[in-house]
Amino acid sequence: MEISESLFQKFGKEYKAGEMIFCEWEPGNSLFIIVKGKVKIIKVFGKTQKTLDVIVEGSIFGEMAILEEQPRSASAIAIDDVKVLELNKEDFNFIIQKHPQIVFNLLLIFTKRIYDAKRRLKNLLISDPLIRVIDVFLMLIESNPNLLKLNQASLQVSVDDIANWCGLPIREVNSHVMNLVRQGKIDLYPDRVVIPNVKELERFVQTKIKSIKKAK
Repeated sequence: MEISESLFQKFGKEYKAGEMIFCEWEPGNSLFIIVKGKVKIIKVFGKTQKTLDVIVEGSIFGEMAILEEQPRSASAIAIDDVKVLELNKEDFNFIIQKHPQIVFNLLLIFTKRIYDAKRRLKNLLISDPLIRVIDVFLMLIESNPNLLKLNQASLQVSVDDIANWCGLPIREVNSHVMNLVRQGKIDLYPDRVVIPNVKELERFVQTKIKSIKKAK
């Protein structure tokens, strides 16, 4: 979503890497649109902290606070240096009236968010950590129509990114990733992960999930 400089001057805010944007259960009266950077959405379940989502440039988050007028249901933390638009309900109405092209983009974002939320929940429900890591690769491929056409896929992600997506410790994810490299299922580079054979990886995951279900 293209954001004009005038809009950022009026509604823009900046956060440093690791800085809390908002905290779970605190009152919320604004939503955010990411202009630059990435944000992770986390939630505490008992004594465990889970990453529910990783939000990237052009995405919207925190909208339920102004739509439902409820406290924040999760926390948002800047992964890297982040620029956002922060809009309260009045600001949001102003944007809709003055910039109708943004409304269409927001509808597309909401539709994709519903699908992504279901897909990520499916990932978090996988009990086997290795399969959860692999499923992140498949999930990212599914989100890119261009990659779906290829048997080999290149993903611009790091081990840290994968850990954020699947809600597992970085050290554990790194161990699984290196095992996959040794098995020849993925190739790891400093700035990307290459899946040499997507179909083979899909079959591997499906077989493992079936065996887990049979063991229950």
